[in-house]
Amino acid sequence: MDENAFWQLIEDCKPMTPDPDAEQLVAALTSRLVAGPLGTVKQFAEQLSWALYRLDRREYGHSLSGDAFLYTRAGVVAAGRETYDRVLRDPAEFVPFATGNVWADSLLYVPDRAYEHITGEEWGRRTRYSY
Repeated sequence: MDENAFWQLIEDCKPMTPDPDAEQLVAALTSRLVAGPLGTVKQFAEQLSWALYRLDRREYGHSLSGDAFLYTRAGVVAAGRETYDRVLRDPAEFVPFATGNVWADSLLYVPDRAYEHITGEEWGRRTRYSY
């Protein structure tokens, strides 16, 4: 799964109705990943870690705790590629996520849940970039 496939999967799974905590997105992503090969789960985890890593910048999270900063970055990813790219270009675009507590912490566990569903085992996930 390359970066384009990752973002296409996010778009395909985004609900048409408001999903403030990304629970519907997470359920759809997990279902899609469980239906595919295990390699796709691992590739999704790598792409997710890369997307979160790219948002790990001082100008975005200077006023947030570590957990809040991670959950907020996940919220940006859950919002989709267009929003994500806007935030990367302009740190001011991150502010509404940070001040509005737009979190999508459940997105962080999608690959782990899919892996466990497919294999029946817990995943000691190690991606190139740490969340």
